Formats: sequence, C-alpha cells, structure tokens
Amino acid sequence: MPDYLDDLRLAHVLADAADAATMDRFKALDLKVETKPDMTPVSEADKGAEELIRGHLQRARPRDAVLGEEYGVEGTGPRRWVIDPIDGTKNYVRGVPVWATLIALMEAGEGGFQPVVGVVSAPALGRRWWAAKGHGAYAGRSLSSATRLQVSSVSRISDASFAYSSLTGWEEQGRLDGFLDLTREVWRTRAYGDFWPYMMVAEGAVDICAEPELSLWDMAATAIVVTEAGGAFTGLDGRPGPHSGNAAASNGLLHDELLGYLNQRY
Repeated sequence: MPDYLDDLRLAHVLADAADAATMDRFKALDLKVETKPDMTPVSEADKGAEELIRGHLQRARPRDAVLGEEYGVEGTGPRRWVIDPIDGTKNYVRGVPVWATLIALMEAGEGGFQPVVGVVSAPALGRRWWAAKGHGAYAGRSLSSATRLQVSSVSRISDASFAYSSLTGWEEQGRLDGFLDLTREVWRTRAYGDFWPYMMVAEGAVDICAEPELSLWDMAATAIVVTEAGGAFTGLDGRPGPHSGNAAASNGLLHDELLGYLNQRY
C-alpha cells in the first residue's frame, strides 16, 4: 500500500502557503466580497488561496487532477486534489476566527474516489489537523510537533455531545423532527459549524455531528481525519465517505443511532 507521506508533506506546504495568504487578508478593511450564483459569499481571499494552491500543485504534481470550490475541476486521472480554500467564508468576512483551508488527496479505487490524505488548517485558531491513510490522524503545529487523535468512547446517546451548523437545512429537507428529537436525547448540543465539529469528533471532544447539505470539498479532508482517528464518517444515507451531499460523523459507537434519529427511525 502506498504510504502517502510525501503527499501529506506536500499538503502541509500547501496549507502553510494558504495560511499566510488568508491571514494577511483576515479582518482587512478593504476585503472585497462577492455573491456567487448560489447566494453564498466568496472573498478575494478564497480565490487567491485556491489560485496559490493550484499553482503549487501544477509545479509539484502536474499529473494530478485538481477540484476546487472556486475554479472547478482541472485534469483527469486516478489522483485528484480537492480544495476548499476557506471553509467558513461567512465567518471569515465577519471577522469570526472559525474558518479553515481544507486540502485532500483522493485516489480512485473500489466505489470511486476515496480520500487518502487530508489537512485541515485553521490559522486564526492556531490549529491544524491532518491524516494519511493507514497512518492515523494528528493535530499540532507541524508534522514533527503533533498529538495523535482518538475518538471518544462514549457509548450512550444520552451521554453524547452533538455538534451541528444550523437548523435551516434540516427543515428544508424535512428532517427537522428527527433532528430535534436527537437534540432532546443527547447530553449537550452546540452549533460550532463548518469543519470544526468533525475535528472535535476526531479529538474525542464531541461524540457526534451532522450536516444536511455539503459539497465534496467540504468533506474530503474532514472525512479521512475522522476515520483515521477511529471514527465513522458517512452520508445521512449511511454510505461511507464524503459522497452523499451531506454528512454524519461519530465515534463509531453511536453512528447507527445518529443515523436513526436523522432518518426518523426512532
């Protein structure tokens, strides 16, 4: 099996470059923000960070394809880098420090492309998380200064901490009743949002999290960090990996119950 460690090192280099660019424009008074066709915001920093990462990849991995939120897919082949230059743009443009650059490498295999490397870098929080297939998941400031991640061992839904992003998507999908039933059963709920709940599941600080509507670039990097930390990452349909347009992540022990509530089987 490939060890992917060279790719992981490259992903850290890409994240370093993106962090420098995004932090340089964070809270800038003259930051330019546009609205995309889906009515979500995009800043000059989103575009600049993705262009920077694509430029690095073109030099370091010219044969690999690249899929990014702002500029789509470029290239073909069995290896594809998947980039969200700023996950949490709404936070970024308002000066809230909860945002991150997500970088993943996906490789073609049985069942389609699967993530084999993931880096989640949140420079305004001073945090970074990463994983490579078969090597575990870690958090720290660098590859040489890191702590291995392990999901929690909480096995009862009544003892679980549940994180989510917002209520609106659940209502739009007709899943609000199941979502609210789950919030009543768990020990604690918090709406941290975006990438952060998944990283807290990987750290063992949160036990379950879910979002009703996501894109591949929102999930590719977070999925491998969660699974390499010993957790489960699926769509709401139970399909493993970041392919369902939505996500449910857990410590594994609570996954069936999590999906049960969100699909209103309880």
